[in-house]
Amino acid sequence: MIQVGIVGGAGYTAGELIRLLINHPNTNINFVYSTSNAGNKISKIHQDLVGSLDVEFTDTVNPEVDVLFLCLGHGNSVKFLSANTFSDNTKIIDLGNDFRLDADKVFNGKTFVYGLPELQKEAIKQASYIANPGCFATAIQLGLLPLASNGLLKNDVHINAVTGATGAGTSLSATTHFTWRDNNFSHYKAFNHQHLGEINQTVNQLQSDFNSEINFMPNRGNFSRGIFATTYTKFEGSVEEAIKLYQEYYKDAAFTFVSENAIHMKQVVNTNKCLIQLEKHGNKLLITSTIDNLLKGASGAAIQNLNLMYGFEETLGLNLKANYF
Repeated sequence: MIQVGIVGGAGYTAGELIRLLINHPNTNINFVYSTSNAGNKISKIHQDLVGSLDVEFTDTVNPEVDVLFLCLGHGNSVKFLSANTFSDNTKIIDLGNDFRLDADKVFNGKTFVYGLPELQKEAIKQASYIANPGCFATAIQLGLLPLASNGLLKNDVHINAVTGATGAGTSLSATTHFTWRDNNFSHYKAFNHQHLGEINQTVNQLQSDFNSEINFMPNRGNFSRGIFATTYTKFEGSVEEAIKLYQEYYKDAAFTFVSENAIHMKQVVNTNKCLIQLEKHGNKLLITSTIDNLLKGASGAAIQNLNLMYGFEETLGLNLKANYF
């Protein structure tokens, strides 16, 4: 059994990881680290795990675990790895943003591979250190990869995407309280969201001559989980040509599917799927994509990467069904 450690165990992504790992046939949770909850039962924080996991949070780590998942706030993974030493054989999957950009991917001799399977599956299979993509970045990139890989992004790209309240984490703020979020809608970080760095990096990796703008407007929705993104850009071909392009690109993808019908978020919430749908409006291609921000946008993708790193079936432990009603 693969011995797994989780750091930052009280947050939403850690909770999803625990739920997935206790049902993964090849993993065992060795420790769940949380300094603020050390000694408390995990089920006291992740209350749906009552009767499923009789383990306490700890403030110590086992440096010999096989896999370490970092579920820390952005910028804290570097601090944690600087203060704690792990075996050279320990694989690391970071769910924060510390190692996603090329400028930051090498740390203490460890080279982190950007862990978007639909982009570079073979590199992930050979990697020991993974930078898990951001949630918005995942939904948006999956909508753009087929165009960029064929050199077809010739104009500005416009994106409007909405995420649920869990995207903000468990810490309370003025915009996460129920009374503010309920029956409400707002934008934030207009045109400068941190995930734009990942998106631009990937587009330029696939299409080096891309020199147009990617305009991203992120929004807060009054629901718990999920991301729905609408992207449009000029496209010279027909919608049939675009669909064929996307189907070909994702023909071997384990979780990304091109839908013939209009998509909506309930189809993917509580799953590791991404659904994509295409429409042509005049000279513009409209690309809609939707994921669960905590699964395909975080913990589900982390398990998908673990499976690839160990040579398991990519879908192992991730055959989840949407709660459609």
